[in-house]
Amino acid sequence: MKKYLIVLALAVFVFTFGVNDSEAAAKAQMNTGCGLGSTLIEGNDSLLAQLGITFLNGICGNQTFGITLGTSGCKKFTSVASTETQNFVAKNMEGLAKDIAMGSGESLDTLAELLAVPAAERVEFNSTLQASFSDIFTSESVEAGDVFDNIVTLIS
Repeated sequence: MKKYLIVLALAVFVFTFGVNDSEAAAKAQMNTGCGLGSTLIEGNDSLLAQLGITFLNGICGNQTFGITLGTSGCKKFTSVASTETQNFVAKNMEGLAKDIAMGSGESLDTLAELLAVPAAERVEFNSTLQASFSDIFTSESVEAGDVFDNIVTLIS
């Protein structure tokens, strides 16, 4: 019973104090992850709020469920193929950049295959990536994970 009172007191305190905005929520989630705590205590970047979020995420044990289904503020893992695709992007960044810039090429064809783009839509896929090159490769030092995320966001 004492545990529930402590949790209730902590929740009331966290909800009462702190700045509420989406930027603070994003900062807090970087430290605490997704789950019930992040869903209940949104928009608060204070240390106490982050402790409350972590505590609620931990005692509820719902992060695995959230990641699997894409709920509770978690990103859903799309498929096993996405890991293979991420590895391909990481190993072929230079060739992929050249092919996307040209709008065709072996690396781009392989990427389309890994992403299960139908053959009839490959020309449009290539054109879309070519037109959005600067959105995919945002800087010279862009990392493979960001390139992959940018491509997936673009074609979703």
